Amino acid sequence: MNGSAIERVFRAASGRITAALVARFRDLSLAEDAFSESCVRALSAWQETGVPDDPAAWLYRVASRVAVDMLRRQRTRRQFVPDPPPPDPTAEEVMIDDRHVIPDERLRLIFICCHPAVAPDARAALTLRLICGLTVSEISRAFLIDEATLAQRLVRAKRKIADAAVPFELPAPEYWSERLEAMLSTLEVAYSKAHEDAAGLTRHAGFAAEMLHLSTMLVDLMPDEGEAHALAALLHYAEARRPARTDARGMMVPLSLQDPALWHRELIAAADAFLVQAARLAPESARTLQAKLQACWCTRANLSEPAPWGCVRDVYDQLLRVRDDAIVRLNRVVAVAELDGADVALAELDTLDDKGLAQFGPYHAVRADLLARTGRADEARAEYQVVLALDPPPAERQWLIQRLGELSAKLQ
Repeated sequence: MNGSAIERVFRAASGRITAALVARFRDLSLAEDAFSESCVRALSAWQETGVPDDPAAWLYRVASRVAVDMLRRQRTRRQFVPDPPPPDPTAEEVMIDDRHVIPDERLRLIFICCHPAVAPDARAALTLRLICGLTVSEISRAFLIDEATLAQRLVRAKRKIADAAVPFELPAPEYWSERLEAMLSTLEVAYSKAHEDAAGLTRHAGFAAEMLHLSTMLVDLMPDEGEAHALAALLHYAEARRPARTDARGMMVPLSLQDPALWHRELIAAADAFLVQAARLAPESARTLQAKLQACWCTRANLSEPAPWGCVRDVYDQLLRVRDDAIVRLNRVVAVAELDGADVALAELDTLDDKGLAQFGPYHAVRADLLARTGRADEARAEYQVVLALDPPPAERQWLIQRLGELSAKLQ
C-alpha cells in the first residue's frame, strides 16, 4: 500500500515537487537526488505512521531537508543564498498543492532544461527525466537509443547547465524559438507515454491531460509558431479518441474498429482549428503532416464508413519526404497491408533496419499480425510472445493475449 501511495503521488505531483525544489535551490541534480531520497524515506516512515494527509507536501518538506543536508556536506552552505521566504503558505507549497496548480512553473522548468547550452540530442531527454519523471529505460525506448548512451547524455546535460550558470528564470520571448523544438519533443514523448496505455492505468496516465494543457499554453505563448499549433492539433485529435480505445472488459480496441460516436467532438473541433493554423504557418512540417494523419481518422463519423486507409497512406507518403525514419515506415506498413495485402506489407517491413526496433513493441505486434495473415502462424506466435515479454500496458496486453489465443486455437 505504501509503495502504491508513493506511486500515486509520483504520478500526480513529482514534476511539480521537482520544480519547487529547483525554484528554491537552483540546482537540477540536487533537486532530483533530494526528491528520490524523500521517496526512499517515505517507504520506511509511512510503513510505521501511515500515509500522511498531504503526501506530496510531506515529500517536499523531507526533500528540502535532504537538499540542505547535501549542501552542508558539500561545504557549500555558505555560498547558498535561498530566496527570501514568502508569506505563509510558501510558493513551493502552493506549487505542489493540487488545488493551486501553477502550470507555467512546469513550463518554465521545461524552458530551462531546453537551454541552448545543452546539447540538442539531450534537451528533451533531460526534461522527460527531471520534469516528467520518465525512467532512463523509458526515454531510451522512446528515442530508440541504448540506455548507457542516454545516461551519459543526461549527466553531461546537467553538468552543462551548472557550468554555464543557466539562469533559472523564464527566458525573454525572443529566446523562445530556439528552444521550441526540444520543448515540443518533450511534450510529444510525454503524451505518448500516456497514450500508449489505452486504459489509463499506468503511472504516466496523468500526462495526457497535462500535456494537452501545456500544448495549448504554448500556442498562446507563441501564436505564430506553426509547429506549436501542429502539436496541439496532434494531441487533441489523439485525446479525443480516448473514450473508444477500450471495450467493456478494459481491452484495447484497434483504431480501425473504434466507434467514432464515442469520440469527443469538442476536442476534435479544437484540433481542427489548430490544424488550420498549422497548415497555414508550417504546411510542410512533419508535425503538421502527423496531425493530418489524425484528421484522416477523425473525419470518420461512424463504423459503417470505410476506414480511411487511402488517406492515411497518402499522408505517410508525404511524411516520408520530410522525415524518413523507421517509425514512419512501420506505421505506413499498416496502411499498405489494408490496401495492398499482407504479403506486400510484410515485404516492406522486412526492409526496415530492426536494430533500433528490437525493444519497440509495436514493431513486433505489426510483424506478428502480418505473419498470421500470410499463414506463418508459428512465427506469428513467437512475435506475439516477444511483445508480451516487453511488458505492454494492461489493455494492450489483453488484446495481444487474445490474438495469441486465437492463433494457438487455429494451430490445434
